[in-house]
Formats: sequence, structure tokens, C-alpha cells
Amino acid sequence: MTIRPALVAAAAALLLLTGCASQRAPYDYSAFRQAKPATLLVLPPLNDSPEVNATAGLWSHTTLPLAEAGYYVLPVALVDETFQQNGVHSAHDAQAIPAAKLREFFGADAAVYLRITQYGTSYQVLASDTRVTAEARIVDLRTGTQLWAGKATASSAEQQQSQGGIIGMLVTAIVHQIINTSTDAAYNYAGIAGQRLLGAPRLDGVLPGPRSPLYGQVPGQAR
Repeated sequence: MTIRPALVAAAAALLLLTGCASQRAPYDYSAFRQAKPATLLVLPPLNDSPEVNATAGLWSHTTLPLAEAGYYVLPVALVDETFQQNGVHSAHDAQAIPAAKLREFFGADAAVYLRITQYGTSYQVLASDTRVTAEARIVDLRTGTQLWAGKATASSAEQQQSQGGIIGMLVTAIVHQIINTSTDAAYNYAGIAGQRLLGAPRLDGVLPGPRSPLYGQVPGQAR
């Protein structure tokens, strides 16, 4: 059997393209490593979901992963009370405050800006999915430079298994929808999403802070 040159060339080109597609450029941490933030201010998350309790649900889960990552994080209750006493009653107003003013008020090196794009339980005929998706940016309050940005999702669909046939799946989906909505099951998934979004070390995630034994290391990159 004779192999045509054209086929060989096409196969070689395909392998080359596949190899290029599999290579991912490392995250650029140059600004993050230069800034070396030690104290973080987590601002109340913007909420693009229809759930009114989404902001509080995610915000309450942000301190722990960042503290475990090696940062000093201003307590959420203290930050919220400070905003309230100064007439800042919404996440939009808080995130609209200039970086220099935030640093003057709180003395933090950097601020974490959060946005919730999904929060809650949705019924999808044969499945009920509780999902939380959030985005984050870390901005240096001394210079206004963005140091890092990322996104994470946590979903009940990761653990669900279809069983019992079509009728069983329908009943299970309805039951899960009722229970998860009435008990705010999204709150637990907000904790998972917060850990995935802000925990360290993670590939392309937040760098370990100065109180971490991994400080100075970049996950997935040679030291």
C-alpha cells in the first residue's frame, strides 16, 4: 500500500496543531510577585443571580481559604460594619470606592473584588442542579494594578448519579429542587466554590501568601 505524500503532510500538520493546542501559556504572576500583598480586604460580591442571599452566602466563605493561603484577611463582619456606618449599603457602592480610599479606610495592601454569576438551584426536567459560579480579581490598593483574576464553579451535578429510570429521575429532580431551594443548599456549594476560587496553591490560582510555607512558589511552574 502506497501512502500518499499529501496524507502524510496533512497528518503531520494535524499533529503539530494538536501539540500547539495542548500547550498552555503559564499565568503571568509578575505583577502579583512584585506587589507582595500581605493584608487583603474582601469586598462584598456583586450579585448577577436572582437569589438575594447570594452576596452574603459567598462573602462568608472567602476569609478561610485566603487565611489558609497565608494572608491576613480583614474580618467580613468588621468590613461590613465599617461600610454600613459610612453609608455604603450595597456591593456596587463598595466596589465603586477608589482604591486609594479603601486603603485609607482599611489599611489593606490589596482588595478582592468578587462577582457571582450563578447561585441557586435550577430544575432541568431530569435533573436538579445547585450551582455557584463566581469570579474574582485581586487589585493592589497602593497602585490600582490588577494582580490576579480567576473563576470557579461548584455544582451538585458533580456528585449526582442517574438511577431508577425516567420516572425515578423525574421524582428525584423534583424532590432535590424542593429541598435544595427551601434549605439554601447553594450556601454549601458557595463554600466549595470559594475554596476553589481563592484557595492556594492551585494552578493559575491565588499565590500563597507570606504566612504560608509555600510563599514564593508558583504552582505548576519551576522555582
